[in-house]
Amino acid sequence: MYRIVSKERLAYKHTLFTVDAPDVAAKAKAGQFLIVIPREGGERVPLSICDFDRERGTVSFAFHEVGKTTKELGTFNEGDELFNVTGPLGNPSEIKRFGKVLCVGGSIMIAPALLQARALKEAGNEVVTVLACRSEEFLFKREEAEKISDRVYVASDDGTVGETGLDFLKDLLEKESFDRCTVIGPVVMMRTVSEMTRPFNVPTIVSLTPIMIDGMGMCGVCRVTVGDQMLFGCVDGPEFDGHMTNFDELINRQRSMLPEERLSSLLWEQKRGCRCGRK
Repeated sequence: MYRIVSKERLAYKHTLFTVDAPDVAAKAKAGQFLIVIPREGGERVPLSICDFDRERGTVSFAFHEVGKTTKELGTFNEGDELFNVTGPLGNPSEIKRFGKVLCVGGSIMIAPALLQARALKEAGNEVVTVLACRSEEFLFKREEAEKISDRVYVASDDGTVGETGLDFLKDLLEKESFDRCTVIGPVVMMRTVSEMTRPFNVPTIVSLTPIMIDGMGMCGVCRVTVGDQMLFGCVDGPEFDGHMTNFDELINRQRSMLPEERLSSLLWEQKRGCRCGRK
């Protein structure tokens, strides 16, 4: 069992757990992920590593309470125990001195994006960080981003904070030269940023989140097409070349189980006596 050391509410239905997992923390690196099972017999959920502390033996992960299992995770509190936390899984981010790096994090994935940004800064890079959110109420960890970055930009879909949307990146890419771009967030956002960097020949790395079961390359559910290759998101990734990723296929695969996911979430809410998913 894995005890929850702390529970932090980042924004509405955006939650960060820090759990006691010394074996995981000992080997964790930026870019990797975990498979979390809340209760015995529960669903296996892949979640990106957001932080780790080798001395304390803790690892952190964030999640958006949107489906049945992430909503269930949201009912756990500090001191509760999770049935299983497996990791670190996947390949770590390539961290070295590239030069000037643009780090873009969106929605709940701002949290793991900052772990990447911090590692890149410690490697001697000039780091420009972009925090993208739906609206001001969903923006979090801005102060942390400012501490580990040379510059920070904020963008919101509705313009309530920072820039409106990500179109400002086009001007930024025209004015400045970047040696690398890392993007982690909603698939549509990663596709958008990848297309923006393409004309400027900025190597762009995206962290993909396909449907996944075992996370160890055995089930084959997390297949993604990158260039002319069919790869597994778990063992070959989760990071891939954004300019070669078939995002349309990825989006279609992610949406293939939406009716079942919605039904599962609805049945869980009814079982708990919830209304509209609010606890």
